[in-house]
Amino acid sequence: MNGLLCKVVNRRTILSFCRSEGNFGILSLNTNEKYNERIVTSHKLDTRNQGAFIMHGNNKRQRNSFIDFYTPPPPPDVLSVKCGDLWQGYLGMYVRLRGRIVKARLGRFLEIRDSRGIAQLVADDDNPRMLRMFQSIPIDSYITVYGIVRSRLTPNKSIPTGYVELHVEDIRDVDYPMDENGSGPNQRRRLNTSAPAAPVSRTVTSIEFKKINGSKGLLDRLNNRLTTCGELRSIDVGKHVTLVGWIDRKKHGKFLHLRDGYGQTQIVIDNENPVIKQTVAAINADSFVLVKGHVVSRPSSNKNTAFETGDIEVLVEEFQMLDPELPYDGPILPQNQVQSETEPMDIANNTVETSQQQKSAPKTPKVNTFTNRTHTCGELGDKDIGKEVVLCGWLEFERMRKFFTLRDGYGCTQIMLPDDLGEKLRIETIPFESILQVKGTVMGRPPGMRNETMATGGIEVILSDLQILNKAKSKLPIEIREHNRAKEPLRLEYRYIDLRFSDMQKNLRTRSKVLMKMREYLINHAGFVEVETPTLFRRSPGGAQEFVVPSRKPGHFYSLVQSPQQLKQMLMVGAIDRYFQIARCYRDEATRPDRQPEFTQLDVELSFSDRDKIMELIEKVLVNCWPDFCGALNTPFPRLTYDQAMADYGTDKPDIRFAMKLIDITKSIELNPELKEGHKNFGSSAILIKFPHSSLPNQLKENLNNIAKQYPKTKFVTSKIVPDVSQWIEGGLTRLVGQDVTKALSSELHLEDNDLLLFAYGDKEQSQLLMGRVRVAMRQSMEVRGIYTPDTSFSLCWVLDFPLLSEGEKEGTFESVHHPFTAPHPDDMHLLHAQKDLPKIRSLAYDLVLNGQEIGGGSIRIHDPNLQKLIIQDLLKLDITEFNHMLDALRSGCPPHGGIALGIDRLLAIMCNVESIRDVIAFPKGFDGKDHLSKAPMPITEAEKELYNIEIKVPEKVTEKVTETGNSSSKSAENTNTSLNESGTTETIKAMS
Repeated sequence: MNGLLCKVVNRRTILSFCRSEGNFGILSLNTNEKYNERIVTSHKLDTRNQGAFIMHGNNKRQRNSFIDFYTPPPPPDVLSVKCGDLWQGYLGMYVRLRGRIVKARLGRFLEIRDSRGIAQLVADDDNPRMLRMFQSIPIDSYITVYGIVRSRLTPNKSIPTGYVELHVEDIRDVDYPMDENGSGPNQRRRLNTSAPAAPVSRTVTSIEFKKINGSKGLLDRLNNRLTTCGELRSIDVGKHVTLVGWIDRKKHGKFLHLRDGYGQTQIVIDNENPVIKQTVAAINADSFVLVKGHVVSRPSSNKNTAFETGDIEVLVEEFQMLDPELPYDGPILPQNQVQSETEPMDIANNTVETSQQQKSAPKTPKVNTFTNRTHTCGELGDKDIGKEVVLCGWLEFERMRKFFTLRDGYGCTQIMLPDDLGEKLRIETIPFESILQVKGTVMGRPPGMRNETMATGGIEVILSDLQILNKAKSKLPIEIREHNRAKEPLRLEYRYIDLRFSDMQKNLRTRSKVLMKMREYLINHAGFVEVETPTLFRRSPGGAQEFVVPSRKPGHFYSLVQSPQQLKQMLMVGAIDRYFQIARCYRDEATRPDRQPEFTQLDVELSFSDRDKIMELIEKVLVNCWPDFCGALNTPFPRLTYDQAMADYGTDKPDIRFAMKLIDITKSIELNPELKEGHKNFGSSAILIKFPHSSLPNQLKENLNNIAKQYPKTKFVTSKIVPDVSQWIEGGLTRLVGQDVTKALSSELHLEDNDLLLFAYGDKEQSQLLMGRVRVAMRQSMEVRGIYTPDTSFSLCWVLDFPLLSEGEKEGTFESVHHPFTAPHPDDMHLLHAQKDLPKIRSLAYDLVLNGQEIGGGSIRIHDPNLQKLIIQDLLKLDITEFNHMLDALRSGCPPHGGIALGIDRLLAIMCNVESIRDVIAFPKGFDGKDHLSKAPMPITEAEKELYNIEIKVPEKVTEKVTETGNSSSKSAENTNTSLNESGTTETIKAMS
């Protein structure tokens, strides 16, 4: 090996560059006085890596060894095993364990625990390095170990793993428990001394800020450093570094521990250099020093696994004590070099920005203008380190009388109390949820204390002043704790407290953003006019139940509008040709998770348009307002006819994210004429589940049978193809439907052994509806059982060509499927004028469906007064005088027009992935329809009754006669649903109408 001597660092180490056969490297001749050994290493340098050759030498003995600076990967046949699963079946195998140390014995035994149990670790006597590691790792540390499973000499029969133990050959990762200062061996962090350090900010931490005691020169020097004491690894060997910190510990006079806010590094000084020796002797605990030198690898026997920098040390070339009074005159780093790689996020500004082109609003609204704060609690990050800030918010947590968390609607920030303020303020005496205003300086957290789950987890604010703006009572009815959420009635009663939860903040701010984007597109890009229409209107016959509002005129009442339908049509007559409104609507109906007595909808109407153009408009509105966290929307949305949706999915609001389409088996079932008797419109639909997913758990079977009971005009059958197809054809199902039917089903569906067939027959519409619900129930069961992964995507589709009319409860009567103002399909006008086959008349109505839920509905309207009168008076049999105002408007020159309404509450609930629309409404009604906050509805006074001419009559209780069960048993047995279980026997379920 030929080399060129470049520099003699000190007596202990000689550095030189060497060249051998075209390979370049760094050679270090190192005399280790303590361990008295000589190691010659060679390491090739390339463009990807910088390494060093280290040669330790003495005259007593020599040995050659190759040192690899990188932790080797585990063997390919390593088995990852839970601690509690270690047993004799693993004897002799090389395994990996991870757990928390719960016990240490005799310096060579450790017991670690995970969720499955306890395992014993052993360090062999002939492995002194492992023995030292066992003795240096504290209790409660989490470690990852690799080793060989062997039998115990003395089994411990009290635990399942007591017959074996793991003889450890390697310890890869150590997570130390965290102490108060976030430093030292108790600091919880992930230890890997060979891997490169994770990228971190190098700005001043709170520990350093306290240490510099207000020195501007030291603050600037720390903010402009290139390397910290905690980030050096074996990959940095050979580098020349400059470090700033304080001496934490001296060892043997020549080995010092240099510490900063990010960790510590061992430095080695030359005791024969009188200048350095004199400087080291003069330093104290508060002294800041500057160290320059080369990073070298420690001898293998001298490595310290207790610290992340334990594989290396720095050979000191320059050692200087820093004067805190002197200004910093070194290079200034660009702002982006001292800034964290991850910008802080906050709920208000970043979570609901869309990725579309139409964006007029700024990304970061100035939410701190016109307030007494300088920042919100959710926006501070590494870029703000060193700034003086004022924050306002609610006291969320307090710990150790030294830290507390301040929360507002945008996030939360950790505040640290200096020692001189801790006793004075006594933060532990302030009740949680009190309103505070704090002033302080932003500092970076030590690396081991950075909280990646918080947007502001990389910083904390060093408190300088605190004001209590409003002290909360000591015991609130609701605690703002995610792990112990109150029940919904209590949440609704104290909604003003419940709104402080982060998910409620996100939901309501998302709602505001979405509505703003809708308005922005409709007004700025599509030229619509926002018009407010009355809430108090007249009763509309033929629709949902309405809320009535008394007036002072005896016997006269207003009604709260179900929707602005008639009003927006009259706006079209009035030449407001492009109208929209964020409308409040009211319906006196039972409350459900997706329904409220009062709700919000985006109401849109425009003239001189058609169905396709209106659907295209709504697609563009949704694309523009769609939040980033929901992913991108693909347009145009798929379109299905009503008949197609019912045939394929068994519902007019299909979830098209998964297949499992219904199969029409009517022709096969009709081979047995007896099965279609008594049905005007007979039909049969099926679902085929192929093996191996064809199991039918008992709970699912019970659920399906309960669904079937709700469709009395059908029979529901489940049958598994066992033991094989040929025997199934002649099996139990044949007794129910006949052999001709089973043969036809086998041929039509290509049945195979162990397939599962589910089908319903009877009334066509009810059979489709039943199988549509079975389809959804089967998919949900498969997701729960892990057969399919739950689909969290968003899939929209249009459903078109709805029937115009449906049969009413009384024979010979009809009702509007949508509303009386929906235009019939032009291709079916001949049926309308002939007034025959009325259920077959299609309409120009369209629904928008998202993930199986209807989020919008609209239609082209009737603008011909004669056609409108025909439908209201002749077909629906409604009192025409109730609609005179509408007919007069149509006779006054009404343009062709159409529109749509989107349910904002339901749309936001799906976007925010919540189960109920109550979670996206600030003050919703409860499941019982009541307002739990104000206790409405409430009785009114006698004076108010007199003012509105109201007299209250309490209805008498009606005593229902209880009929004997024997009288109804024969009738209930007439209508049954039948299912075949997996063994081929028949199960009969009484149908309930």
